[in-house]
Amino acid sequence: MLGRIAVRPDFFIAMQLTQLLESISDLILEQALPADPEITAPIAEDSRAIQSGGVFLARRGQSSDGHAYIQAAMQAGAVAVVGERSSNQVDVDLPYVWVSDAALALARLSAAFHGYPARKLTMIGITGTDGKTTTTNLLYSVLREAGVAVGMISTINAVIGSEVLSTGLHVTTPTAPEVQAYLAQMVNAGLTHCILEATSHGLAQRRVAACDFDLAIITNIQHEHLDFHGSFEAYREAKALLFRDLAGSHRKATPKTAVINLDDTNSADYLLAIPAERQVTYSLSKSADCQATTVDFRPAATHANLRLPDATNLHIDSALVGAFNVSNMLAAAAAADALGVDPEAIKAGLEAVTGIPGRMERIDEGQDFLALVDFAHTPNALSKALDAGRMMAEASGGRLIVAFGSAGLRDPKKRVLMAQIAAQQADLTVLTAEDPRTESLDDILQIMADAMKSAGGTEDLTFWRVPDRGQALFKMISLARPGDVVMACGKGHEQSMAFGTTEYPWDDRDALRAALRGTPLRTLPTASNR
Repeated sequence: MLGRIAVRPDFFIAMQLTQLLESISDLILEQALPADPEITAPIAEDSRAIQSGGVFLARRGQSSDGHAYIQAAMQAGAVAVVGERSSNQVDVDLPYVWVSDAALALARLSAAFHGYPARKLTMIGITGTDGKTTTTNLLYSVLREAGVAVGMISTINAVIGSEVLSTGLHVTTPTAPEVQAYLAQMVNAGLTHCILEATSHGLAQRRVAACDFDLAIITNIQHEHLDFHGSFEAYREAKALLFRDLAGSHRKATPKTAVINLDDTNSADYLLAIPAERQVTYSLSKSADCQATTVDFRPAATHANLRLPDATNLHIDSALVGAFNVSNMLAAAAAADALGVDPEAIKAGLEAVTGIPGRMERIDEGQDFLALVDFAHTPNALSKALDAGRMMAEASGGRLIVAFGSAGLRDPKKRVLMAQIAAQQADLTVLTAEDPRTESLDDILQIMADAMKSAGGTEDLTFWRVPDRGQALFKMISLARPGDVVMACGKGHEQSMAFGTTEYPWDDRDALRAALRGTPLRTLPTASNR
């Protein structure tokens, strides 16, 4: 089954409004409660999602003000409203509550409505700029191998028993009501553990604030999302919320544990300074609780010896390639060991993962060169992906060719950094679209082309500009020779691309297959019949 979650009646607890408001008593600035209605439907911040008997949460967003939709929510059946404005600033005939932090209130109200499901699960949160989804899948595999009844909420999907539920078109943590509904479904299904991939947006916007985490994992903190957070320091602090929230989480049997990457200079010391009941470190090269003692990188596999905190050595034969994936395996192994998983289950679980959708995913149409799709959309991730691609190309005596873009309405500094990285690490590069949104695609490509030139690239000799992504992947394929490695980076598993305010169907894997078969995929507004 693949689809967005539909909340069923057995996944929530009907209660009186005053009982529900106990979960946010410290956030309430003013309340007008002429009645105490029964709450029989989920809390929602989108008036279109309101069901009869639900609570509407109004807050000021980046592009709209939820308070303007109170009347629409009332007409849809809302029986109470929680907002960020005082009662004399809103037009509402229902019980109204003014709160100091609407985002935090949304998370807590949603958790209370579902009976605080996270308190009934061992909650594992994974954050970081790159590697979150791979680490999530690795740890999920390990816990499954150990016989743990575990669910997973990643930026790709939510896995609850045999159900697989989509979590959206673009990569981010689901909303607080969705997260709590997923957790309630996990409890209802008899699961005992949940792994949740927490993005910086999800943390900063408090979507996972009521998840009562027991274990927090960091992969790394690199240059990303500065358009939203404003500064690297603010971005790092958003990630750190996962670790700071450990101290305030509901007490359970599992010690509150922080799993920290000593190799990441941007995060290690910062996170180690945050108090935790237990801190577990991991590293590829430094002395750590969990570390790689030897690693043998092969073009199609990785052989590594991992030492656990009790000095147990695990020999891992993995189909995943690149040093970054060994780091992801270390993170998963360190977390699993902290949860008491047997070393043999850790080994079996790590080795069972042969690939992650859109992460160094091989596309084979019988061609005499290697074609890969990877989600690398940050400078750090692109550099690491190209390192792995270079290793594969050198093993076959070929060249490394990459196609990628840089998103509109996102941190513009990435455009220069990523183009410079490609100029230095790839033999040939095709610059193309990647969610330009309302920005000019030509302007984005001009900035990237200028950066390529500044790093030694020559247009129409070592790099090309091809605005349409389908034609760009076709161009990349046309450049390939036997033994080469071609990589489509930036979109990975994603199923759409944004032009203007419209999401157009798009999958890099389908587009690369079409290119390998000799025809560019033409589903984007930039496509032509040439």
